[in-house]
Amino acid sequence: MSKTNNIVFKGLHIVAWIIFVGLCIEAGAFVVNFVFSIYNPEFVAKLYQKLDLSQMYNSNRWAFFSIYSFILLISLLKAYLFYIVIMLLHKLDLSKPFNTFVSNQITKISYYTFSIGILSYIALQTANNLKYDSYNIGNLNEFWADGQAFIIMAAVIYVIATIFKKGVEIQNENDLTI
Repeated sequence: MSKTNNIVFKGLHIVAWIIFVGLCIEAGAFVVNFVFSIYNPEFVAKLYQKLDLSQMYNSNRWAFFSIYSFILLISLLKAYLFYIVIMLLHKLDLSKPFNTFVSNQITKISYYTFSIGILSYIALQTANNLKYDSYNIGNLNEFWADGQAFIIMAAVIYVIATIFKKGVEIQNENDLTI
């Protein structure tokens, strides 16, 4: 592996760690918001991103729990997705990249990316339905606005996972014939 590739690879590893830490902080902040919004609704306006759904909580608890469940689940899935990416980067050997672990991790990444995209789309449709019931959801769309991008990204990653799976098969055949 050349020195340039090694530097780029380490840089990607550092960027993945930074994104992972940021997503973990965001997911943790949403969990804290959720707990505070149930036990102390007056304090919610001062919390992370001022995600104040106390009006929705007071009028319809099912709507509140469904919307907040989407927010929590999407943020937790994004954090776990980058955990998988970090594990992939940590154990990836660029001198022999086609192995079963890499193939399985890339497949997992495509599944989790697809799950985030589908959940974002369902959350968007649920929020739009609540908008017709006169709920204020103006600042909620930022949490699932990129659902279509995740679905397309999942398709691309799945193609890459399929290529890696075939590469593992070819490499195993070559190892057996030599």
